[in-house]
Amino acid sequence: MQQTAVVQAARILMQYQVDWIADQSPVKIIEKSRRIGISYAEAADDVLYAASAQGANVYYISYNKDMTAGFISDCATWAKAFNAAAGQIEESVIEEEDKQILTYTIKFDSGHMIQAFTSNPRNLRSKGRPGERLVIDEAAFVDDINELLKAAMAMTMWGGQIRIISTHDGADNPFNELINDVRAGRYDYSLHRVTLDDALRDGLYRKICAVTGRVWSAEAEAAWRKATIDRYRPNEDEELFCIPAQGGGAWLTRALVESRMREWPVIHFNGTQEFNNATPDLRKRIMGDWIGDVLQPLLKFEPGLRHALGMDFARTGDLSSIAPIEIETNLHQRIPFIAEMKNVPYNQQLQVLFAICDRLPRKSGMVIDSRGNGSYVGEAAHDRYGSLVQRLMPTEGWYRDNMPSYKAALEDGTLWLPKHDGLLQGHRSIRLIRGVPRMPEATNKEIGHGDSTMACIYAHAAACLQRMQIDFTAAPQLPRGFDNLGATGSEMDEDTLALVESRATW
Repeated sequence: MQQTAVVQAARILMQYQVDWIADQSPVKIIEKSRRIGISYAEAADDVLYAASAQGANVYYISYNKDMTAGFISDCATWAKAFNAAAGQIEESVIEEEDKQILTYTIKFDSGHMIQAFTSNPRNLRSKGRPGERLVIDEAAFVDDINELLKAAMAMTMWGGQIRIISTHDGADNPFNELINDVRAGRYDYSLHRVTLDDALRDGLYRKICAVTGRVWSAEAEAAWRKATIDRYRPNEDEELFCIPAQGGGAWLTRALVESRMREWPVIHFNGTQEFNNATPDLRKRIMGDWIGDVLQPLLKFEPGLRHALGMDFARTGDLSSIAPIEIETNLHQRIPFIAEMKNVPYNQQLQVLFAICDRLPRKSGMVIDSRGNGSYVGEAAHDRYGSLVQRLMPTEGWYRDNMPSYKAALEDGTLWLPKHDGLLQGHRSIRLIRGVPRMPEATNKEIGHGDSTMACIYAHAAACLQRMQIDFTAAPQLPRGFDNLGATGSEMDEDTLALVESRATW
């Protein structure tokens, strides 16, 4: 297919579909809203891949017959649109011990084929010739997804590709566990996420109007969105917004957190009313004495190791907590102590923060909670240490991206904490909120040490920053679209474009 035809195909798809196709990672995963056309886009890419002499066979697995038949029909439509030489759809049955698996196959003149299965075939282990691709659609609902993935990953040894597509089916589902493992850095897979609102921003409802003959307006789109959400209630978060239904209980077990604690100190300074009413010079001297007597003996860091720091800020009521972290040569991390302050003025908090930070060898990152009044401390730290400081105003997305890696470090035994009951209770208070692990707002006031837990989480995030100043030359930006797909063929005519658009039923 000529590049012009590829560009025309890109006109039919929305940007999130184009982004999915353009990602040619060996293993890529997408958590998505229902009915946004990712499988349709995947069918286009699979036809291009199988029809190319440089491509290979494509195997598709879903959990029901209708989905499989719909996918192979989309492939046939794209094959015609791309003018890719292909045979008719062939149906056959695989006999396996206790079941029959229906398959659909399209063969191309390239010598490759697209073969779609209605469920997980055991003979998948025999697949995996160089370059072959496996697509698992609605993976959260496929039988025995763990065994399927175990067999599938062997395909990558000879340059094969894995594409995993699904909406969520619960926080404990292996699909969600896989996503959390990817976010935790356990697997170097590419991860995409497209919610209903993401799709709408990229023109989903406009596309629906174009295909169905409706007239688009902002008011009509808002009404359609509301009607769609109402239709999926009470499961709209999971079905449309990529938030897996949550289970009950704590996110971190007592046994796990306790097993990662060592006899290291948690020190505490309480700002009494007398202290707060003292003159600035007197407060500075009092805090200086505490630093010299209590904090200074702990500032014994290994000079050859990288160090980072996390701080959770509070002025009154809650605690301000500072957690330095040491990164050992084997990349294990240890928080040798935590400094807590309650009801302490800004300048004295900065005294403590600077006393610790100034002594950290090979500083590689600091994450400082800079919400609200914390912006003063974050700004002062940034003035002193520059780009090493991330002034964090955490969002739900930040927790979603960073909390899995923190849990993984505890589970893997690569993160060690001070032994302290309040710190344990703070870790045990983390809950899944809208499918994202985070500290409930009331926790800090209830147990007083949720702040120190957050300082540990920020410290772990800071240890992963590895910030440094570098020189670089920006590479030319590639055009958005079907870049580097390497397709060949002929240009689509208007009738073919209309046919492909008519198949885009969302």
